Amino acid sequence: MSQSFVAQQLALMQLSDSFFPSGSFTLSHGLEALVQENQLLSAQELQVFLQLLLLNKVGPTDIVALIHAYRGSAIADMAAVQQADTQLFAQTLVEKTRETARKSGRALLMVASSTWQDSQLEILNRYAIKGEIHCLHPVIFAVVGRVAGLSQQDTVLAFLHSLITGLLGAAIRLSILGHLQAQQVLLQLAPDIEATYEIGVSLRLDQMWSCTPAIDIAQMRHQKLVHRLFAS
Repeated sequence: MSQSFVAQQLALMQLSDSFFPSGSFTLSHGLEALVQENQLLSAQELQVFLQLLLLNKVGPTDIVALIHAYRGSAIADMAAVQQADTQLFAQTLVEKTRETARKSGRALLMVASSTWQDSQLEILNRYAIKGEIHCLHPVIFAVVGRVAGLSQQDTVLAFLHSLITGLLGAAIRLSILGHLQAQQVLLQLAPDIEATYEIGVSLRLDQMWSCTPAIDIAQMRHQKLVHRLFAS
């Protein structure tokens, strides 16, 4: 086992760990609104919610942008990174979702810039200051994954693992399920996570799509909740 392989595995664990402070743990992606309105009350319903989110939204949008941004970063084509960011911004129709993706992306860029030294991170910071990039979280995550030495696939898996564990943590805080059930759901979602990667890798930027109307409406209703634990 080579040292470079060990370093890559450690980087994978670092980026996918909830300990990594990107701010994504504050997001419920509409889950909180659905729970408060009694539309999602069980572990089984939560699993369906996560499957729909992965396969009908995250895979054909966020992961498509992430993969194309990663490929651009890998050949030092920052225009391609910007293009992925622009396309994902246009595809993300819910204003609150765009806002939280920008905030978590900028938080990730800040943390990454203080953790790794890389010219592309410096370029992204300059773009952000000039307003030349939205800094959406999946796009920034792609560049950070490349900077950390991860492969395209490992970067996507780190992103998806972080997303799902964050949502399972939110579900625990919302009392939908307990820690043991959360681990069972995470294991059962493994085929869906793999399928999400396959969806993302099969699409061009101009082929992005999503179809999660109930989740989108829940995200829009979230900001009108009287009591909120999460930012989305």
